[in-house]
Amino acid sequence: MKLRDAFRITRGEVVALTGAGGKTSTLTALAHELADEGWRVLATTTTRIAEDELAAMPHALRPEVGAAAISAALEQHRFSFIYTGIRGGKAYGIDSVSWLLDSVDADALIIEADGARRMVFKAPYAHEPVIPPETSLVVPVASLKALGQPLDEEHVYNAQAIIDKFGFYPGAPIKSPWVAQVLRDKDFGLKGVPDRARVVAWLNATPASGYQRARARLIARLILRSPRVTAVALGSTRSSDPVSEVQRTVGAVVLAAGMSRRMGEMKVLLPWSDGRTILEHILHQLALARVEPVVVVTGNRADEVRAAAERSGALTVHNSEYETAEMLSSLQVGLRALPAHVSAALIVLGDQPRIQPRVVDQVMMAYAEGQGDLVAPSYQMRRGHPILIDRRYWQEIYDLPKSGAPRDVINRHPVTHITVETDSVLRDVDTPDDYREERGRAGLS
Repeated sequence: MKLRDAFRITRGEVVALTGAGGKTSTLTALAHELADEGWRVLATTTTRIAEDELAAMPHALRPEVGAAAISAALEQHRFSFIYTGIRGGKAYGIDSVSWLLDSVDADALIIEADGARRMVFKAPYAHEPVIPPETSLVVPVASLKALGQPLDEEHVYNAQAIIDKFGFYPGAPIKSPWVAQVLRDKDFGLKGVPDRARVVAWLNATPASGYQRARARLIARLILRSPRVTAVALGSTRSSDPVSEVQRTVGAVVLAAGMSRRMGEMKVLLPWSDGRTILEHILHQLALARVEPVVVVTGNRADEVRAAAERSGALTVHNSEYETAEMLSSLQVGLRALPAHVSAALIVLGDQPRIQPRVVDQVMMAYAEGQGDLVAPSYQMRRGHPILIDRRYWQEIYDLPKSGAPRDVINRHPVTHITVETDSVLRDVDTPDDYREERGRAGLS
């Protein structure tokens, strides 16, 4: 996956890179990607970079040449770097980007807004970072090479600030949760981020496979506990396709509002296993797959369903039209109840008790790896549940008429089908016979 796709960059973006462990290489890689697609890309720094790093830029010039000359350079080179001068082996940037934005017709502006003396991990000093207020995307950077390095001033930029804030032992090897704590902290990784800017963290030097990638995935999930962070990209700027995966917050909407007329009793409250109801069992499987937040849509026997959901730590929202409306109504209510930082939702049937965490993982990993924004499990060429729907499609679901169905939106767009080895994605519980059969398939008496 390309950096542009991982960061979801659009024309007019002002991108600020902060942190340590690959800011300049990320700037050049991203700028080259965009330039290769025909974009006119300006880059600069609000601090300074090493003089030798200018050699990585296809063209570098000073602002005093004027807007017309800068525009001409963009037309010729597609990617140009602006600096004010060189002193002591450092190329210095500009104090304000406003005049560039007002005077030069670039498609994107990328800014190195922080310094780290080429270290792989950092906490900012009081004067750092220098993020322009016009910034629309902030990318806090850290390198996975930091893991295991001693937490001291020789290996970590401003290590003492991290020690003082979190109480970590000086000189101790850096652990995965420490990286996450720093990147998601409002005084460190999120310091100076403009209110309207998106935040996508970048874990550089992440291997494409193996244990280290799993550690990076753990760091990403811990970072995403901050609702201020939209996504965390994992990969290496040294690769032709730099990004291996993008972890985003994926929630779930569990549809549990139905009347259960064919069953004759409320099916989501029927006993399943280990003292749990069907609903509680489903919520337990989602917890094992680390899906959070989860919203349960209630309707019939709402108080009992709400109590079961809350015992499992899920949120609830009531669909007041449950008696007359179809599934669409409950889905609309559930999606609207998810927090704003959720990027996609798993649509989970409340009567599908054999849902499996490994299937949920497969669906979520396909989304993280950029295989698609609508992802569904498939068994023997038949699409099942849960289906993952990216937020970009939610408005289409809200706009459907009452006579519509979620599949009306899903069928308008390409769906990524993930082959699974279990028919549990196809089976639900509608009748007493279904209930007995599904219990038997699950090995329950």
